[in-house]
Amino acid sequence: MTNSLPTLLEKALAARAQLIDLNHESAFRLFNGFAEGCPDIVVDLYASTAVIHNYADNSDQGVLLVDEARQFLNASLPWLRTGIVKTRNGATQEDKCGKLLFGSEVDRKIKEYDTWYAIDLTLNRDSSLYLDTRNLRKWIIENLSGKSVFNTFAYTGSFGVAALKGGASRVVQVDLSREFLNIAKQSYTLNGFPIQKGDFIARDFFEQVGNMKRVNNHFDCVLIDPPFFSTTAKGKVDQVHESARLINKVRPLINDGGYLVAINNALFVSGREYMQTLESLCKDGYLKIKELIPVPQDFTGYPETLAGNPVTDPEPFNHSTKIAILEVKKKAAQQA
Repeated sequence: MTNSLPTLLEKALAARAQLIDLNHESAFRLFNGFAEGCPDIVVDLYASTAVIHNYADNSDQGVLLVDEARQFLNASLPWLRTGIVKTRNGATQEDKCGKLLFGSEVDRKIKEYDTWYAIDLTLNRDSSLYLDTRNLRKWIIENLSGKSVFNTFAYTGSFGVAALKGGASRVVQVDLSREFLNIAKQSYTLNGFPIQKGDFIARDFFEQVGNMKRVNNHFDCVLIDPPFFSTTAKGKVDQVHESARLINKVRPLINDGGYLVAINNALFVSGREYMQTLESLCKDGYLKIKELIPVPQDFTGYPETLAGNPVTDPEPFNHSTKIAILEVKKKAAQQA
């Protein structure tokens, strides 16, 4: 780190000044230390709550950097009410999920593209709403009016919430965790969307996809945003080696002319590697890459704030979170 953390934070804040809304209801990444000169620290803003991620291997050094970040935030953003610190290498689960750094009232919702999302910032190591997929939520709002949507690995259901905001006819959300899906229900309530209990399914992905195939369920759009790696009794998710297998699992559920939204967040899978996987899947003519959705610049860093190179080259994507919209064509026999 050639510049001090306060100097790096000042540059980052200047680049993102236009993202600060008057009502302090939005959410964005204020500082991406991995890309902007201090990989031990990342700072996110959720409404008027700051979340400082401490990634330092050296705990003493991490504590010092967190304190520098806290002082900078308190001085530069006096409207901040609360700060939380998440320590990746913390000794306890509370350390990892988040402890109060200053203030007392943690924000429970944010607003994005005129849509409310419920949040629980200490739910787990993440903060219950992924900021790198903001542009995808915008695409969903703009493109899925009147469509039926199946959101797999739904987590807290933000893609499904965006789909309903855009006028989707039906949204089915599936995640292994009922706790995560309950946050999705809170988002529905915030936006005045009706809650159909049968459309929130706490079940293993592989089991649920199999059930839907057996009853011949089909959707106009299926979203697949799996975790980096997980194993259950029903199957294995491996974003490094087996992303094609997961995509093929859901293809039969998609109507002719529908969309398959595929996300790969494996840091060590380059953009070129993932594109090769997608292009291979498209060779049979029944899948076509429609567009790639970029990760927002506040998450990637700006030209004037970037320092260093990513671990792997994300091109033609702009970040290791690689988002592709695929168009689906069905064989005549499958449509019958």
